[in-house]
Amino acid sequence: MKNRSIFKTVSILLFIVALIFFVYMAYIAKAWSYLSKDPQACINCHVMNTQYATWQHSAHGVAGVTCVECHLPTDGFINKYKAKAIDGWNHTIAFTFDTYEHAMKISEDGARRVQNNCISCHSSLTSGLGKNADMYHNFESDYVENGRKCWDCHKGTPHGKVRGLTTTPHNLGVKEVK
Repeated sequence: MKNRSIFKTVSILLFIVALIFFVYMAYIAKAWSYLSKDPQACINCHVMNTQYATWQHSAHGVAGVTCVECHLPTDGFINKYKAKAIDGWNHTIAFTFDTYEHAMKISEDGARRVQNNCISCHSSLTSGLGKNADMYHNFESDYVENGRKCWDCHKGTPHGKVRGLTTTPHNLGVKEVK
């Protein structure tokens, strides 16, 4: 009987210690910020500093278009937070175990979402392209002619042409542009 009581007490104490550790890690990692659409959440990891800095100086950054509006689904709460959770998990693993490339590349799923969001936000332009499909673009497939995406031609939108950790090797943080 006494062993069972000791085991129960130790189990409760271990659970409390684990809970405190989890809350502390969530606080240090600024975990709550990932539930927002604040672009600064994307620079909690220094790996995204270049993307943030180039976005900040772009027309999208000046206009207040956030990372979430381009990189996540816009067709509903569930799809948005499902994609956010999957991307967050993948980013956590890649950044923690240093398995990412220095010139970061978007996943196929992420590229599909960005392409859909480009077309959706710029529908007044893309509808004109659709009318003139025989000249330059073909919207019969999900992507532009031959699998090209909007940023194949618009390379500098919104992250500039050159990006990666090696382009800003001594960058320890990003300064806010106001």
